[in-house]
Amino acid sequence: MIEPLPGDIFRKGQVLNNTYEIEGVLGRGGTGEVYRARNQITGRVVALKALNRAFSANDAYIELMKREEEMRAIASDAVVRYTDCSRSAEGHVYLVMDYVDGTPLSDWLEAGGADPGDLMTVARRVSEGLVATHARNIVHRDLSPDNIILRGGDPGQAVIIDFGIAKDANAGARTIVGDGFAGKYEYAAPEQMNGHAEPRSDLYALGALLLATFRGQVPDAGGSPGAIVASKQRPLDTGGVPEPLRGLIERLADPDPARRPPSAAAVLSEIDALGKPSPERGKPERGKPAPEKGRRSRWPLAAAVLLVAALAGLGWWLARPGVPPVARPYVFTAERTGDGAARLSGDVPDAAAGKAVAEAFAAATGATPEPDALTLASGQPVADWGAAVAALITAAAPLEEWRLDVSDRDAGLVGVAPDATGRAAVEAGFASAATGAGLVPHARIATGPLRLTPAMVEAAVKPLADCGPLIAAPPSGGDVYPMGAEVAVRGSVASDETRRKLGAALAGAIGDRVARAEPVVLNPAICGVAGLLPAVSAGTGSISVGLGFGGRDEKNLTGIYATGDNPVIDVLLPAEPGDGHLWVVIADVTGNLYNLLPRLSQPATAVADLGTVAGGVRRVRVAYGEAEARADPASRLSFRVDDTFGKSLVIVFRTDRPLFDTLRPTTETIASFAADLDAVLREGRVTILAVATQLLDTRE
Repeated sequence: MIEPLPGDIFRKGQVLNNTYEIEGVLGRGGTGEVYRARNQITGRVVALKALNRAFSANDAYIELMKREEEMRAIASDAVVRYTDCSRSAEGHVYLVMDYVDGTPLSDWLEAGGADPGDLMTVARRVSEGLVATHARNIVHRDLSPDNIILRGGDPGQAVIIDFGIAKDANAGARTIVGDGFAGKYEYAAPEQMNGHAEPRSDLYALGALLLATFRGQVPDAGGSPGAIVASKQRPLDTGGVPEPLRGLIERLADPDPARRPPSAAAVLSEIDALGKPSPERGKPERGKPAPEKGRRSRWPLAAAVLLVAALAGLGWWLARPGVPPVARPYVFTAERTGDGAARLSGDVPDAAAGKAVAEAFAAATGATPEPDALTLASGQPVADWGAAVAALITAAAPLEEWRLDVSDRDAGLVGVAPDATGRAAVEAGFASAATGAGLVPHARIATGPLRLTPAMVEAAVKPLADCGPLIAAPPSGGDVYPMGAEVAVRGSVASDETRRKLGAALAGAIGDRVARAEPVVLNPAICGVAGLLPAVSAGTGSISVGLGFGGRDEKNLTGIYATGDNPVIDVLLPAEPGDGHLWVVIADVTGNLYNLLPRLSQPATAVADLGTVAGGVRRVRVAYGEAEARADPASRLSFRVDDTFGKSLVIVFRTDRPLFDTLRPTTETIASFAADLDAVLREGRVTILAVATQLLDTRE
């Protein structure tokens, strides 16, 4: 965050809408500011984009804010989530969105360039976000390096944001607002100069920002309107960029929209086919090193730096007759890290005080202090220094990780408690021990647990699983979720009430981390089948479901289909081993279930007899495009979306033998299938090797 100014729209500590407490300023621009805030009800950290009062009354700017708020319906980890658009009592319009803790891609640009392999990863992730965005008929129009945040510094966790109001003066980029257009000259597509923007305009911006980030240079768009328009008609200079990044940039940023990839989904397919640059060509131009990424400081130790001034250097004093030297300030430090390491140092007035401190430290940490850890010194600020410090150590002992710093009468404690109850107990005990000794307490304690794993998260939410398994997204870059990280739980539930309870349970289990409970609410009939899956979901990683459209070579990464669409459904699994059997069904919004595989016209279930193998992947098509189905109508099933809207669930079972002993009708009720499946699972007639599910969301 940056320093507050007298003219800021909001002030630190101000509460908006009885909910959002302002914590500080993240950025400023000519039209408004962006703030970090905390939801006082849920504790969730959010970002607020606020317009200055003059612009809050301008219809053009309000339209831009409304355009962003419409993105709240987009469900993609690669796109920032919007929660609300509101107006303060003073008339300032503001947006509420996720606070993404990470590194702006512009940091790589400003550091002098980036690794082309990492940029390919960023391109893929941003393309995933654009697929979800464009599926909602929303064109971003302002893609640039400062509008992409790498969550935790990880290029594979890039998130598209839109901080255009706060960033419009950064790195020389000029934000254009008006006539339905918003973008930056340096990255905007040629057609945007005429006020026209389409999904392929975002693809151009992606190519331009990849090139700028690789080179470490903001593009020179020209110094006058005429020069800008002329420069946009020329291809970008990609000299020195290694393949395949070079070819990708050239195709994305072709001045002619018709020659760009037709969609973000097509870009995804192209990136998957291209792979990454070879090691010998994987360095930025002119020998510029890629910036270091993925580093994360531990919160408790960072907080200690903020809380306590650096201690004066300590010279060790060997005991000798006479009065010990005076220490100014009189200091003491003790800590225990999360991995069990412990350290002790500081001033004590005599051997008795040193013994009391050493015994408390050993009891709290299980470690024996070094013989010269403590220094005899006079000048202690309270009479019974040894007992006072020992009491502070004892108060800190229940924390999973802690650091105690005492300087004269100031006693500072930072650490991580195992849970909220433990945090409250330590805070009270520490305050009592400090004030009782005449010291001033300063405690900053986070709520843990310190080591939080996906298994712990799933155990906490499992009692609420009423519609299939609830799965915790894996941590980024390790086996545990760091303090402050986002913890997401996905799956499906049977009601909005369960979704609310899930959010509360998740928030209560993860401590000072960001909770994101995003289950899909399915109707009770579908949950009748999905609710049987948790016990058999361990092998889901071996199967996936691919979706597409009949009549066009395009993947459907969102699962959303409109009236008249012709869904294509593929089951994807490793080519080897080719053992086991498949059973594939769709439980739809009407309460009916369709057995896609096997059927009377397609009775085979053995994996080895199904589908085609290419590139180590076996593809088994269970729903075809209409043209394919007409070529073999007896065995190929095809359907179109009608006006029955809602969510349906594709379920794929891989078993050691056919799931059922006999073929089932193509159409039956979900209830009848669920009853028979329950009997199969209870009797143990088959072994479930893996399960995969995929939502189909049909909309008008």
